Amino acid sequence: GFDAELDELRGIQSNCDAFLLDLETREKARTGIPNLRVQFNKVHGFYIEVTGSHLDKVPEDYRRRQTLKNAERFITPELKAFEDKALSASERALAREKWLYEQVLDQLQPHIPPLTRLAHALATLDVLCTLAERSLTLGWCAPQFVNEPCIEIESGRHPVVEARLAETSSGAFIANHTRLNVNTRMQVITGPNMGGKSTYMRQVALIVLLASMGSHVPA
Repeated sequence: GFDAELDELRGIQSNCDAFLLDLETREKARTGIPNLRVQFNKVHGFYIEVTGSHLDKVPEDYRRRQTLKNAERFITPELKAFEDKALSASERALAREKWLYEQVLDQLQPHIPPLTRLAHALATLDVLCTLAERSLTLGWCAPQFVNEPCIEIESGRHPVVEARLAETSSGAFIANHTRLNVNTRMQVITGPNMGGKSTYMRQVALIVLLASMGSHVPA
């Protein structure tokens, strides 16, 4: 609907089979050849095939395209015109789409700076709204910052795993504490495979990241 020429080219591509069936029906009625067929192959393109027993019924506007052992293949002006359109329709449609796209870009060019600012504003609003929704839904709290170098997390949870558990009704996430300070700068985490060691470490990293960007945290 945006461009009539592009619609026509796409219509040729999508309605090719319907056109051939319609043409075959009309040509059978016009010539009286019951086994006439309208077909296509990559070597000879579109053609009308007539068996040898009906060659005497071929109209004058049929132009021979190929001779077979028991049949002849022809093309008509109408089929040739459709062939010229159909075989180039895909390439012409792509070229038309590119041209239309460039025209739209030319019209948008003066408006790109305000559109860019709008996109940035919407992206920021999207992030803030998402963080606010997660905070309210999952019971996050506001982090507190102190001057001393430390990380102290009470009842921390992995935000992604916790949300997934809630979505699938698979139970509650088991909260974990984390305490690192000048006296305890490192922790060694041990446990069996699939015991949650990596989840715990990622949880701490995500909580610190969320706090650093000004978000509430899952703790």
